[in-house]
Amino acid sequence: MAAPSDQLFSDMFDAMLALLGPSGWWPAHSPFEMALGAILTQNTNWTNVRKAIDNLRAQELLDPERLHLAPDALLETCIRPSGFFRQKTRKIRDFLDFLKTEVAFDFAAFDAQETFSLREKLLSVRGIGPETADSILLYALDRPVFVVDAYTARICNRHGLIPEDVRYEELQAMFMRHVQPETDKYNEYHALLVRVGKEWCRKREPKCSTCPLAAHLP
Repeated sequence: MAAPSDQLFSDMFDAMLALLGPSGWWPAHSPFEMALGAILTQNTNWTNVRKAIDNLRAQELLDPERLHLAPDALLETCIRPSGFFRQKTRKIRDFLDFLKTEVAFDFAAFDAQETFSLREKLLSVRGIGPETADSILLYALDRPVFVVDAYTARICNRHGLIPEDVRYEELQAMFMRHVQPETDKYNEYHALLVRVGKEWCRKREPKCSTCPLAAHLP
């Protein structure tokens, strides 16, 4: 197993950024839209999420209060492209109830809440797991919380940094130990890892020889 270090993680970031350029994540017009995207992207790709978001925008439902009042049938129709639309409708309903109870639909009110406490509250909402909660914290609420996912795990495993069965919290802790805790840096680092995972570090038939991280393979 390779020994992770601040320098290694810095070099990996620089290598990806040099080849791929800035990612411009998260593509959204408001914190609420970002949070919705974090829920909708579960078990699907961003192309399908974008279709669902566009449908909600066309119905003027990218406002938490308006969406809270919308009938389930309309919400299901709008988000159908994202898949599992009935389950996701229930998840969005629970998240909207949380927003109403916690901050009266005002995302700015989250600014007064400590990050760890807020994360625990998000995790208490049905349908919001660690990756979704951390995506909301990082992208919608500008908190320095590193998001890890299947792409992150696969890349780090193939580079000998973690075992295959690593837990989410262990993988996240490794990045937060070795990457400077800045929201913009965490945002870009996660986005670059996703891009590398999709294009090069595929589950089947990885393209290691041309990967931006090829020089760092064990």
